[in-house]
Amino acid sequence: MPYFLLGLSTWWKIVPTNNQTKQYDKLFFAYMDTAITKGEQLYEADKHNYEACFFLAAAYGFDGRLHADRHDWRKATVSAKRALEYLEISKEANGLSPEFLFGQALFNYYAVWIPDNYTLLKPVLLFFPKGNKALGLQQLRNVADNGFYVGPEARVFLMKILLNEENKPEAALPIARYMASTYPDNAYCQRFYALVCFNQGEFRECERVSREILDKLNQGLPGYEAISGRYATYFLGWLMQNKYKDFTKAKDYYLRCIVFAESTAETSGGFYLYANLALARMADKEKDTKAAIRYYSVVRDKSERNSEQYNEAKAYLKKNKQ
Repeated sequence: MPYFLLGLSTWWKIVPTNNQTKQYDKLFFAYMDTAITKGEQLYEADKHNYEACFFLAAAYGFDGRLHADRHDWRKATVSAKRALEYLEISKEANGLSPEFLFGQALFNYYAVWIPDNYTLLKPVLLFFPKGNKALGLQQLRNVADNGFYVGPEARVFLMKILLNEENKPEAALPIARYMASTYPDNAYCQRFYALVCFNQGEFRECERVSREILDKLNQGLPGYEAISGRYATYFLGWLMQNKYKDFTKAKDYYLRCIVFAESTAETSGGFYLYANLALARMADKEKDTKAAIRYYSVVRDKSERNSEQYNEAKAYLKKNKQ
């Protein structure tokens, strides 16, 4: 248990960077490897040691998760198979604790979701059991409400699934609020909460949390870096532009958003695209054609073909002979 929890703590040093940083990888894998070694010793001594099975399934699961993020598909697949083996054994202990449902909840949901969204992985998933999305969500809610070791992890997955996969931001909001208030210095939880507030029109709360994020980033608090800054500056830029009509501050926040995005090479769309689009429109209104062309050129290059943003940028650049 201690090695697994230390590994989980290390995992949460990686998460706020959208799993980009690799400085904690060796430490994370070392903790999970040790948890696995200890767990397998216990399991070999007693094939009905369900606690060992739980930690083995969890440790192998997180190990595979980071290997997948690092695109080491061979190691990720091996860890996933081993996690499922121990998960299957631990089913016998489902009535003992909601902790045992965590892995099954994720498997049931994503075993259906992944092939629907990543068709290239369908052949690989033929070797895995079938899932059940509705059951997975039900199990995940159970763990989120009642779990001790993995309750917070279950809430994180639940709020992400509800917002991104199930398109139910109103259901994600109370969970995100709970996580942000319970872990006020967790950059990931704070920015996710700010995102859901923005999505749901809770602008006062979005502004408060966004300002907190930037303040903690300026203080150099662990986990507060460019990705969180990108979120916060975009939200504040939008609020300055649309709520307060303070276009000078809006431009400043949008420009900072662009810098944050470029510093982490996250310029394929999203906040980077919409910050450039907002700056292009403001420049056009101010008759600053040179600036508008610069920003619209980015919008054209980063937008999906024939999207509204792409057509708007293309029309402006054509009109201005670019």
